[in-house]
Amino acid sequence: MELIFATNNEHKVEEVQSIVPTSIKIITLKQAGISIDIPEPYDTLEENAAEKGRKIYSYTGKYCFGEDTGLEITALHGEPGVYSARYAGENKSSEKNMEKLLLNLKPYEDRSAQFRTVIFLILEDKEYFFEGICKGTIAFEPKGNQGFGYDPVFVPDNSTKTFAEMTLSEKNTHSHRKKAMTKLVIFLNQLPLKK
Repeated sequence: MELIFATNNEHKVEEVQSIVPTSIKIITLKQAGISIDIPEPYDTLEENAAEKGRKIYSYTGKYCFGEDTGLEITALHGEPGVYSARYAGENKSSEKNMEKLLLNLKPYEDRSAQFRTVIFLILEDKEYFFEGICKGTIAFEPKGNQGFGYDPVFVPDNSTKTFAEMTLSEKNTHSHRKKAMTKLVIFLNQLPLKK
């Protein structure tokens, strides 16, 4: 089965390709010949994930999925959440996003947080959602140079390392994206679809 992943984020593509079995081929937008930047105009991860999936499905008519992920900080009432990628501005700088996050968290003792991924799948005009959550805490300073986004400041529960200090396979033992994709794969394996 082939699935188009409605994203231009190569890091996310790499993670997803490391998760799915060989029976599922992930097609990037570039491989599908699509060179658009899909906006994330909504206030929820669900709506943004659906926007991406529906847009690419409308172009191709092929099985595809969209994804949106947010970092939700307890003390900040769920911020940055759906605005995680552009928390410090529209230029989407991971370094500036982390700087703003650490500054905003300074007054609080509670550093608990969670990454939440929502995947939207569209197959033959039918729509499905899958969610994955990884709970953890925010470190006091960035550590590690693997991964992307907020990985250098996020320490998942039952670990002493940030995501950025882990190999991809280590990260996948905790990852929110892995949990959501696993649900998607289980669902696909139950379908009599072969496209």
